[in-house]
Amino acid sequence: MSKLNALGLDLGSSVVKIIQLRESKKGLFLEQFATAPLPHDAIVDGAFMNPIAVIETIKTLIAQYKIKNKFCAVSLNGHSVIIKKISLPTMTPEELQESIQWEAEQYIPFDIKDVNLDVQILSHRADTGHMDVLLVAAKRDMISDYAETVRRSGLEPMVVDVDAFCLHNMFERAHGFVPGEVIALLNIGASIMNINVIAGGNTAFTRDVRSGGNQFVEEIQRQLNVSREEAEAYLLGGDPGHDTDAVIPQEVERVIYQVAENVAAEVQRSLDFYATTSAEGDISRLYLCGGTSKLPTVGKVLGKKLRLPVENVDPFRNISIDPKRFDPEYMREVAPLAGTVVGLGLRRPGDKDR
Repeated sequence: MSKLNALGLDLGSSVVKIIQLRESKKGLFLEQFATAPLPHDAIVDGAFMNPIAVIETIKTLIAQYKIKNKFCAVSLNGHSVIIKKISLPTMTPEELQESIQWEAEQYIPFDIKDVNLDVQILSHRADTGHMDVLLVAAKRDMISDYAETVRRSGLEPMVVDVDAFCLHNMFERAHGFVPGEVIALLNIGASIMNINVIAGGNTAFTRDVRSGGNQFVEEIQRQLNVSREEAEAYLLGGDPGHDTDAVIPQEVERVIYQVAENVAAEVQRSLDFYATTSAEGDISRLYLCGGTSKLPTVGKVLGKKLRLPVENVDPFRNISIDPKRFDPEYMREVAPLAGTVVGLGLRRPGDKDR
């Protein structure tokens, strides 16, 4: 007997992605996958600047692909989400739930009345009488905005996740974790990078950085004096269709390299902070996903700057995909964009744990 998972709905800053997965004893199967672009700046730093455009885009996808499942999982990112690994005296899960409001006030830069809290015990350290706990807080108004937007689109939000944990769940399903190994997942979207350092299968550090593919577009636009549409076409290696002699590939590649170095410097700062505040050990490998990871220069510059081996993640790995229903070439093309939405598609209605 097979069961539908929650409908995964990833509201990225430039593209809406929807996925439907079905689980059975034989494994995980792709039932539906669809994407649609959003107008520029419809979503900024996780906030809806143009909610009508977002709602209409979701409705169009639901109608076009005849999506029946209304129970969905969505995720949050940006400055309204706080994730911290903290150490607390050993206590039972029940005691933790009773005391977490008071404990969290020390770590959350918002009024505790304005956030929803969740907590997960990661490990116990019997020698010190303490335990490591992952604390997650999200602003209530942001959760309300997402829930309202989703409902106005005709769907019902059953799970509200966080991008970093979606990536964690996706990677665990696609690749699995090696005991004792410390890795970094980097999802580079259009406007936000999600950084998630995972040690021994547990999240040890996360950070969302306002940087991504838009930086490449804007810098090509500025340095080469072209329109946004032309800059996007050049970034993707295409031809805007006119003035083909005005901009040569070497100039575009030079700009891409410059921005990639800036992105790598941002990642380096985050990983340096992790290294100085954690005793988990050195990161052994960087795994890359997100639409911007499709630029070969990005992976090369990150590997050189961070002195780490870099590998692209295939979120669809270990998911059965019918080649008669889904064009294999298209699925390879969109795979880098699917990290978060696959993580969402793994959730089930009523899930409580990460």
